[in-house]
Amino acid sequence: MNIERISTGIKELDKLIEGGIPKGFLVAVTGEPGTGKTILCLHFVQKGIEEDEPSIYITTEESRESLVRQAAQFGWDFDEAMARGQLIVIDALMKQKKDEWSLHRMTIDELIAMIIRAKQQFGYGHARLVIDSMSAFWLDKPAMARKYSYQIKRTLSKWNFTILITSQYAITTSDAFGFGVEHIADGIIRFRRYIRSGILHRYLIIEKMRQTNHDLRMWEIEIVNGVGLRLIRPVESRREDTVLPSKVIRRILEAKEKEREGI
Repeated sequence: MNIERISTGIKELDKLIEGGIPKGFLVAVTGEPGTGKTILCLHFVQKGIEEDEPSIYITTEESRESLVRQAAQFGWDFDEAMARGQLIVIDALMKQKKDEWSLHRMTIDELIAMIIRAKQQFGYGHARLVIDSMSAFWLDKPAMARKYSYQIKRTLSKWNFTILITSQYAITTSDAFGFGVEHIADGIIRFRRYIRSGILHRYLIIEKMRQTNHDLRMWEIEIVNGVGLRLIRPVESRREDTVLPSKVIRRILEAKEKEREGI
């Protein structure tokens, strides 16, 4: 079956997923802060701009101006794209009353209504959509995460979008802020971070991509001014990747010792 695929904007990443994300998919982009989630989303939107494809970007954790400045670091002019009517950035952080594209209440219903209004301006053709991040909508009510995620997918699937949704993980525990996006997503791209020899290293792994024979390796990545996100190399397997955690090994040994004592 011939599947139409949408480029992520990163050639090396596209190669890992048979050329891109299947059109119409909702992909969860998860990970700790500072690992590269937003930059992947910027690549995704910039590729749409290059291909004259409309895009909508919802930013909940930085202002529209901050997002535009970040894109400019990599040579991407989001201001021009917005002026041409090719890109709409919905600001859900600053909540400016006179701004047509500011989200005044952090509710799923208002978010969906504004996305649909923006899409109506673009017409019925395919568009790219980024929600960065969904975690902001359930920080005070994590039990609602799955319900909200289903609502987003069920409603927006009718509007001819390919969607990236970011979701934060806590630095201290690596736990998700709410459980929802990953359960309903058609694909999951997980970002990770480790400190080795006092230096921060960033990684990504494709944990899920339906209808796709995707790469299963973890890749080290780097973020480069004027370029964006680059894949460096797949990570070599290490002993700790396959060996049981030390706590589990200790419990097994303790159980065996008790068994010997009983005999």
